Amino acid sequence: MTQRLDVLTIGESMVAFHGDGAWSEGSRASARVAGAESNVAIGLARLGHTVSWCGRLGTDPFGDLVLRQLRAEAVGVEHVVRDPGGPTGLMFVEHRTADVVRVEYRRDRSAGSRLRLGDVEAALGAGPRLLHLTGITPALSPTARCAVLHAAEVARAGQVLVSLDVNFRSRLWSREEARDALRDLVRHVDVVVASDDELDLVADGDDAAAARELLGSGVGHVAVKRGPDGATLWTGDERYDVPALRVTAVDPFGAGDAFTAGLLSGLLDGLGGAESLRRGARLGAFAVSTLGDWHGLPRRDELHLLDGLRPGTLLR
Repeated sequence: MTQRLDVLTIGESMVAFHGDGAWSEGSRASARVAGAESNVAIGLARLGHTVSWCGRLGTDPFGDLVLRQLRAEAVGVEHVVRDPGGPTGLMFVEHRTADVVRVEYRRDRSAGSRLRLGDVEAALGAGPRLLHLTGITPALSPTARCAVLHAAEVARAGQVLVSLDVNFRSRLWSREEARDALRDLVRHVDVVVASDDELDLVADGDDAAAARELLGSGVGHVAVKRGPDGATLWTGDERYDVPALRVTAVDPFGAGDAFTAGLLSGLLDGLGGAESLRRGARLGAFAVSTLGDWHGLPRRDELHLLDGLRPGTLLR
C-alpha cells in the first residue's frame, strides 16, 4: 500500500555558488543546491515525512545537480518538469566580510519562472496532507503567480492544509507588488509564517493586530520569526513565545526555511502550538550553527543534540 504524501512543495530550486571572498578579486566558489521550498522539503524529509517537490529545471548540468541532491535526500521529484526553454536558476553569494553577505541572482526567464497551471494541477493529484508555498515563486513571473494562486485555491477546496512563508525578496519585486499578490494568496492559506518585518505584507497593524486579522479571516496559525529574539505563534485565542536556542552562529542561510520545516513537522505530528513552535526554533538553531542552507539539519533521532549543550561540547 502506497504511503500518503505528507507534504507537497512548489517553487524554484537553484544552484547557489558561495564565494570565499569578493567576486571582483577572483573568489573561489563551491556549488550548493538552494531554494526556499526545497530547503523546507529536505528539512521535513530528514524528519521522516514523505515529501515531494514540484517545479521546473533546465535541461542543463545544474538541473541534474538539483535532481540528484533531492533524490539523495528522499524528496520526491516525480512532478519536476525539465524545461529546455529556460536555464536552471543560479544564485551567487558573496561573503564580503564576516558580517556582510551580498547576493546576486541569475533567474530571469529561468525554467523555474516558467511554472504554469498544468504543472501544479498534476502535482496536486498526489493528494498531499499539506501544500507548502512561499512568496518567492509568485515574484518570478505572471505565470508562476497564477500557478501558485491556483494551487492554493485547489488545495484549500480539497481540504488540504496550505502553508505560506512570506519570504519577501526585494531583489525580485517591490513591497507594493508583493502586498497586492500575497493578500490574494493568503485568503486560501491555513498557516502563515513571516519574519517580523514581513507580516504587514499580508495584514495590517502591528504583529498582534495583523495576527488577529489573519485569524479572523480563516487562517489557523500565524508564526512570526524574530531571529535571535526567538519566535511567536498565534493560534485561535492562544499566543506562544519561544526564545532562540543559544548556539554559535556560523551561517544565516536557510534559518527561516529550517524554522518553517520544524514548525510544519510539529503540526503534521499533531503537536500543540508551543511544541511545534519549539521544534521550529530548534531546526532554526541547527541551520545557523552549521554551514549550508540545509546541510546541517537533523534527522529525527538527532533533534535532542542541542539540549543543554555549551559551545565546544564534545559528544563521546
